[in-house]
Amino acid sequence: MLLAEVAAASADVGATSARLAKTERLATLLRLAGADEMPLVVSWLAGELPQRQIGVGWAALRAVPAPADAATLTVAEVDAAFTEIGAVSGTGSQARRANLVAQLFGAASAVEQEFLRRLLGGDLRQGALLGVMTDAVARATAVPLADVRRAAMLRGDLPAVAAAARSGGAVALAEFGLQVGRAISPMLAQTAAGIPDALERLGGSVLLEAKLDGARIQVHRSGDDVAIYTRTLDDVTARLPEIVEAVLALPVTSLVADGEAIALRPDGRPHPFQVTASRFGRRTDVEAARGSIPLHAFLFDVLHIDGTDLLDAPTAERLAALDAVVPEAARVDRLVTADPLAAQAFLDATLERGHEGVMAKSLTAPYEAGRRGAGWLKVKPVHTLDLVVLAVEWGSGRRQGKLSNIHLGARDPATGGFVMLGKAFKGMTDAMLAWQTERFLALADGPTDGWVVHLRPEQVVEIAFDGIQGSSRYPGGMALRFARVLRYRDDKPAAEADTIDTVRMLHDRD
Repeated sequence: MLLAEVAAASADVGATSARLAKTERLATLLRLAGADEMPLVVSWLAGELPQRQIGVGWAALRAVPAPADAATLTVAEVDAAFTEIGAVSGTGSQARRANLVAQLFGAASAVEQEFLRRLLGGDLRQGALLGVMTDAVARATAVPLADVRRAAMLRGDLPAVAAAARSGGAVALAEFGLQVGRAISPMLAQTAAGIPDALERLGGSVLLEAKLDGARIQVHRSGDDVAIYTRTLDDVTARLPEIVEAVLALPVTSLVADGEAIALRPDGRPHPFQVTASRFGRRTDVEAARGSIPLHAFLFDVLHIDGTDLLDAPTAERLAALDAVVPEAARVDRLVTADPLAAQAFLDATLERGHEGVMAKSLTAPYEAGRRGAGWLKVKPVHTLDLVVLAVEWGSGRRQGKLSNIHLGARDPATGGFVMLGKAFKGMTDAMLAWQTERFLALADGPTDGWVVHLRPEQVVEIAFDGIQGSSRYPGGMALRFARVLRYRDDKPAAEADTIDTVRMLHDRD
């Protein structure tokens, strides 16, 4: 199969908002893929590489060779190129990696280059994420959707499930089960507007848990063997020796549990998220890092314990099993209530202790691994800043021909300029995209036919975000987490936008 076929499908899917149309287009592509190609295609169109990280990001993709005239690259050739790029290490690795990237892009047509750029840059937003792709795998292989979803949930690897469905159908998928030591996709939460909304949607008494601003972990234990996985199912056991020791101290023989790892100050308040992230990602000198910034594990759910699977058990039953083996100090704070005032007080107290917010959970819901289940709702305050749009990028897929991703800057009173804090593309309606395309073309400060259009810094935009973290990518040393557009502030001049000092204050407070 040619890469061009995958790129074309990606563009088609991005150009439609109808889920059924997306599913059918992807299923058509998967039917054409060979047995070895299908897992690769599933992975790519869900925005992931089988190799995970290969050391290539947006910075390495700013300047690539002119596209090839004809599309000749095959899926297998591109996958081999990714593997080769990811294996580069040692002295001179940056130059060798850049050369390999240039070779790959030089052999790609314009459409293929666009696809590769977005795939490698982590910005492939054609809508073919796991939910739609799961539906497409079921349709392409004529296997019941429920069987595909269950297998994907338990295996945590949709490409592998797709390969099994193609080769062995429902019978092959029936072999997938919860296995201690093999990570499964974690359950995710939907968002509630506040405590009243959460209580109304869940009904009756609900479980409220402190939402820690840490790193999600999945803990597996079989006898004396412990494995710890991230939210993205990467094995980080070797980086977290103190958590391994804590798991080994539990009175169990086998266990699969869900939780958070977080760095705490001596007073018990959380360090800023980037401190946890830095320690969590440390691969060398782990013991030294542990001594200076120990991580603490707080467990909030259990999926298996001593030979018994609990995935389908209600939340209340799973909590009872968790409480039987995990001491209170190693569990997240929680409250069961139907009282709005008590629930709000719990949220307020959690925020006062420096945490993100609360999770509201149904006491009767099963653990819906790999899904954003209606039984889990996150409630947290929304932070906003008024920032200035410094530049904007041309979109692709449904946003083809529209100016989409905006570059955000805070005002710097010391220099009279602006300091970039990141980009945002979420929250934009079709009407907003049309408006900002016209508006930003009028504000263009230079050519408009390149990938990035630089602007006169005049347009203020109100941005919601989840937090501020340290970042070496941007000149201010900070970046907004999960930035999204709320509205454009035509009533506010750039001279009244929030300053970099305000951003630093918020960062230090976190």
